[in-house]
Amino acid sequence: MLRQRSAADEIMDDASVTEAEFSSALTDLERINRMSLAYRPVLRWLDRVVAANGGARRLSVLDVGAGGGDMLQAVAAWGEKRGVALDLAGLDRSPWAGRHAAGRGRPGRWITADLFDLDEGERFDVVLCSLFAHHLPHPVLVRFLRWLDARAERGWLISDLHRHPVPWAVVWAGVRLLRMDPMVVHDSTVSIARGFARSDWEKALREAGVAAEVRWAFPFRWQVGTIRG
Repeated sequence: MLRQRSAADEIMDDASVTEAEFSSALTDLERINRMSLAYRPVLRWLDRVVAANGGARRLSVLDVGAGGGDMLQAVAAWGEKRGVALDLAGLDRSPWAGRHAAGRGRPGRWITADLFDLDEGERFDVVLCSLFAHHLPHPVLVRFLRWLDARAERGWLISDLHRHPVPWAVVWAGVRLLRMDPMVVHDSTVSIARGFARSDWEKALREAGVAAEVRWAFPFRWQVGTIRG
């Protein structure tokens, strides 16, 4: 059933979801991100960006599909540790995402908008997209790759799920054992089924006309992006 990307809907993408429901799901998704080491491959990639740019000491960073802002928090801690001054921004089309992030004191300015509606003049040194791209159907993903390549001055990165039976089974059991939010219970395995194989990324990049590196990262992640020195 995981041979091709699923087109099943995720509850989180339904505009009728209430703020309380959305916030509860984000809280549990942040738990999953911590347990699944979701931040580590992104922060290691940022180390590569800094090294490729002569030890850059200032970066503007946009996180697309920023959810509750936990990735921005991890990036802020990375910057403080590395001595890199950061201008952080999070973008998410859900109005509940920004409210959740603000309520938890997450760093950076917040942009509530569809990513394709962002002002064309907005550019960033780095654009990140962690565990969001699987929400996009293939034609939109192709458009998004072009968008990323045009917006990022020093590099962009997608970090997303490897579609495979092992993480699907582990997540299916884990979210139930931990009694996570019902939305997370439903969406977690749907997300993996909507995830990617290397061939999916190669096809999307080819259709987008975008050159990027495709790397597998532990645990069961794909890192797709480019670094400009």
